[in-house]
Amino acid sequence: MCGRFTLTYNISEIAKAFNVPVPPSLQTAPRYNIAPTQNVVAILSNGTLDVLRWGLVPSWAKDESIGSKMINARAETLAEKPSFKRLLNSKRCLVVADGFYEWKKEAGGKTPMYITLKNKELFAFAGLWDSWKDPAGEQIRTCTLITTEPNELMASIHNRMPVILSQEAQKEWLDPSLHDEHTLLPLLASYPAEQMSARPVSRLVNNPQYDSAELIA
Repeated sequence: MCGRFTLTYNISEIAKAFNVPVPPSLQTAPRYNIAPTQNVVAILSNGTLDVLRWGLVPSWAKDESIGSKMINARAETLAEKPSFKRLLNSKRCLVVADGFYEWKKEAGGKTPMYITLKNKELFAFAGLWDSWKDPAGEQIRTCTLITTEPNELMASIHNRMPVILSQEAQKEWLDPSLHDEHTLLPLLASYPAEQMSARPVSRLVNNPQYDSAELIA
């Protein structure tokens, strides 16, 4: 699974990296411990940067609490589960990050590992999103991150990893004209291990209330 990640770049740098417009009202601060139910920066199929809440609340849900249980979706079963099949067809997104955490089981307990691209650049998780209306009539837009089988690096840490899309795959994933699952699902492969790095970091990351640069120092 993927339960925490980082995004330390500012909104202008993000927009430049993904070649999308900078929304005039969207501001971000460096985030070192993004956790479920918090806001994340995403790119939608219309090519705009936006903010979604992490933890999918399907449009048909009776209660938004379901979101805390739907932070990840398995690539292997997207086309089978009703919660995701509809979104795979028409509500795909990219969730922007520059690193993520996973916990490695060791003799002394679980060690938090910080995983990035070797070049330390921004990347995009494959995601799905939906819009849900609360009892007061307010629209809440939420998302889930897609996970897949681990590559060689991640296999030594955990049995799953988030789907990181290459630049070419990002274009296809966001293409609103693509609806064929046989074209979309092959995009959700594990990222090349040789392009990633991992290192242990402070156990302070275990507490989502901590959100500072010392977590990855």
